[in-house]
Amino acid sequence: MIPTSAALLDASPYQHYVYAYPHKTAYRPLDPRPPLRDVWAGERTDALFLYLHIPFCEMRCGFCNLFTRTGAPGELVSAYLGALGRQAQAVRQAVPRARFAASAIGGGTPTYLSAAELTRLFDLAEREMGADFRAMPLSVETSPATATPDRLEVLVARGATRISIGVQSFLDAEARAAVRPQRRAEVEAALDAIRACGVAALNVDLIYGIDGQTPATWRESLDAALAWRPEEIYLYPLYVRPLTGLGLLGREWDDQRLALYRLGRDHLLAAGYEQVSMRMFRLPGPEPGSEYSCQSDGMVGLGCGARSYTGGLHYSFEYAVGVRHVRAIIDDFVRLPREEFGFANVGFRLDDAERRRRHLLQSLLQARGLDRVAYKQRFGADVLADFDLAALADRGWLEEDAARVRLTEEGLAHSDAVGPALFSDRVRTLMDGYDLR
Repeated sequence: MIPTSAALLDASPYQHYVYAYPHKTAYRPLDPRPPLRDVWAGERTDALFLYLHIPFCEMRCGFCNLFTRTGAPGELVSAYLGALGRQAQAVRQAVPRARFAASAIGGGTPTYLSAAELTRLFDLAEREMGADFRAMPLSVETSPATATPDRLEVLVARGATRISIGVQSFLDAEARAAVRPQRRAEVEAALDAIRACGVAALNVDLIYGIDGQTPATWRESLDAALAWRPEEIYLYPLYVRPLTGLGLLGREWDDQRLALYRLGRDHLLAAGYEQVSMRMFRLPGPEPGSEYSCQSDGMVGLGCGARSYTGGLHYSFEYAVGVRHVRAIIDDFVRLPREEFGFANVGFRLDDAERRRRHLLQSLLQARGLDRVAYKQRFGADVLADFDLAALADRGWLEEDAARVRLTEEGLAHSDAVGPALFSDRVRTLMDGYDLR
């Protein structure tokens, strides 16, 4: 039985956002590079997730550590889309029977692309990958400055079912404090355009913990978002990250962020939303239909910032955050010939123990928790026989019954400590040894 790290649970409640396991900083160069046809041999490919990554933004926010660059000239965007086409051809050749059950376009800011460039992106994905975006859920990220009617028209016409906009704060002063120079009028105009385009689901991202933010101003942003009655709202804690605009603040404000999180959670629950995870809140209603399961199904990522998942290997291109290194990686990517896209470059190999741990993490950090029967059917053992979660239970952060193991309300509040506490020693060692550039 594998224990949970009690020391990490007692450290900061804001250690690491676990949206995937393991994190890219646990990836290492693969030597020799395996051909993708070998990586995908024997894998189920009938219900995959397709992710397209656009590494361009009109500006870089102070809190951002995404793989993206600003100010990309038109010729670079065109060259990048050309490289995506070559990559798609190579991937399709390696995974000829790929069928996609869900999809997303992220970044960066995908709507940094013009309407014509977005059309080209959809065309190449449909032509080269056989993707039918109108037959599956499709989520697309946007920003206040780029959510223009012509771009949104392309997204909806090509099958977008969800558009997510990073507002972060409706208050101009707080936006400036987060190094996000936007004005509320611009935000409201973008939201109006998204509602007018007829997309099924709108998501609004908000951030708490911004310098100068108070419970009153946080509630003001929450109410401004609620005025649009978005189908989803994500509440993100502000992180001080290395190599980003806010990475030099070095302040401890855990109590403030926890208080603002609880205020935001309670405010949204009172407004009729249901909590899906620490970050995600959704209006009640039917979930978007999809055969895809994040615990067991694979993912195909296209673009130099995308990762791909099979049962035994997670892989991607090189990762960086610093401006100079990101630009160099993108410049190299757009020059690659088609045959170079037929290999996995950097990655992490998952043995059975890591696959069990990934299933635990991907399930436990959701409000509904882990299905014990499904876990046993997949791995042949009860999850509590594989993992010692007593440290969570002792803190009142875990509850269980015959059907499920789930985090309590307070456990969900500490998700960014619970997740890292469940990392394997191998993953922690690799992440600690990563040279972040």
